[in-house]
Amino acid sequence: MAMSAAERATSAPNRTYPDLHEHIAALRKAGLLIEIDRPINKDTEMHPLVRWQFRGGIPPEDRRAFLFTNVHDSKGRKYDIPVLVCGLAGNNQIYSIGMGCKIEEIRDRWIKAMSNPLKPRMVKDAPCQEIVYQDADLRNGNGLDAIPVPISTPGWDNAPYTTSSHFITIDPDTGIQNMGNYRGMIKAPDRMGMNPSIELRTGGYMHWAKWKEKGQPMPCAVVLGCPPAVSYTAVQKVPEIYDELDITGGLIGQPLNVVKCKTVDLMVPAEAEIIIEGFVSTEFLEPEAPFGESHGHVNLQEYNGVLDVTAITRKKNAIMTSWVSQVTPSESSCIKRPAYEAAQMLHLKNNLGIQGIVKVTTHEPLTSLHKLIVIQFERNTKRTEIWRALYGVASFRRAEGKWVVAVDKDIDADNSDAIFWAMSYRCKPHRDVEMLKHKDEGHGPRSLIDNEDSAVLIDATLKETFPPISLPKREYMEAAKGIWESLGLPKLRPEMPWYGYDLGEWNEHLERQAQLAVKSEYWQTGEWCRQRRRSDVPMNTEMRTLEDDPDYGPARKEKQAQKDKK
Repeated sequence: MAMSAAERATSAPNRTYPDLHEHIAALRKAGLLIEIDRPINKDTEMHPLVRWQFRGGIPPEDRRAFLFTNVHDSKGRKYDIPVLVCGLAGNNQIYSIGMGCKIEEIRDRWIKAMSNPLKPRMVKDAPCQEIVYQDADLRNGNGLDAIPVPISTPGWDNAPYTTSSHFITIDPDTGIQNMGNYRGMIKAPDRMGMNPSIELRTGGYMHWAKWKEKGQPMPCAVVLGCPPAVSYTAVQKVPEIYDELDITGGLIGQPLNVVKCKTVDLMVPAEAEIIIEGFVSTEFLEPEAPFGESHGHVNLQEYNGVLDVTAITRKKNAIMTSWVSQVTPSESSCIKRPAYEAAQMLHLKNNLGIQGIVKVTTHEPLTSLHKLIVIQFERNTKRTEIWRALYGVASFRRAEGKWVVAVDKDIDADNSDAIFWAMSYRCKPHRDVEMLKHKDEGHGPRSLIDNEDSAVLIDATLKETFPPISLPKREYMEAAKGIWESLGLPKLRPEMPWYGYDLGEWNEHLERQAQLAVKSEYWQTGEWCRQRRRSDVPMNTEMRTLEDDPDYGPARKEKQAQKDKK
């Protein structure tokens, strides 16, 4: 990656963004770090231990980062590099500390970063090159075997795999680098696998195809541990004209410090913990996997890239990161989700100019962010805008959006029960559902029967007024919450809807009767009912449908008149 004179190297750059050590200190201060000093086997104990906080009923706000400082393998080998697991996105609080902003500001921070990238700045004497191993050193105990890479899914995975590994490659035609997060199978002290997941249209694979066409191996650098902002951008999907390190600059609000690798012509983050350098063969592919994947199934063996290592550089006090991936929710999905949702919002609002969008939510538990996507809209958004957004999400990326659902702002898009509620009562399939054929299968188990998929678009927004939500009004629920807490009952975690609200069919007459009821004066309503006795209507006739009813008829006629004016 060429640097201009304005980007010339400096040995004493100003830096306000945190490196990984400073981030860990911030987690410790915030009470979000668990430090494990007892011996832990990286191949059998480490990931299963942390996995419990995702599969053991632990609420997201109670999840923590884990720092393992006494790591060994099943043969008793001890490692001098600590391992940080769930330290970047174990939950939203951890993620926000890494982002340096409040949780509610994360989406806008992403949108600003993607709209205002900043080129990196080259530096000298980078911390990531305090120790350099090359040639024979790599085969004498200082290669990949010296790095405590855990086994993610003991009992299924066929080797340790790097999960927080950011592969940096370069387009041989444009000179633009790409940084993508791919898994890396540890095969030998100087050889590792590379799986760029071609169904996700990754830059690493597109670069590999270009280098193959030229008949040359692809230069590559793998980052293991780095400033949090670098990891956050490694999982983002940005147009090929951008280097993810430029997006990192936009995210931190200043140029990222980078340094040139020792054996390949690539720029890497200067404050990285460990850098693996080498060349990916474009002549040969090797078997890789099984590996427990984020779609909730084991990815079976397939042919993938292989990286021949030429150098490993690191800090003297390096810390390695490992992400808990596999079944979602996981650290891997938590770290991807804000970036994916911001990119979808940017596409729909800025590129397509769609009005009325409140939020895009990528469903996480078990579905791995790609398959179920929910779009929230302001009430009364035009149907044409809703359908433009549904089609926009389905076509944004070839492997995303199998079930795309539009809902109103009052539907909690993070609550699958609420989504099904909207689909059940605000959607009529013959009118509000469309199917798109010939979609890519995408990230998931591959079918041997049919290698194509499809997408279902669902408009589950309100098309007319509805009666209120049948829960006590907010003031009564809040008062009851105070009593609950005064009794020392278990902590409440409210889920929408947790109080009742009007959807357009409530009127002054009904409100008056409801107020009488809470004042224990409901006998007046009983007398009102007696006076309205009729013998000319069928059972279950709604009074709001009667044009001659004095409390409903005139009001409905006025509503219709207002609608006709529009």
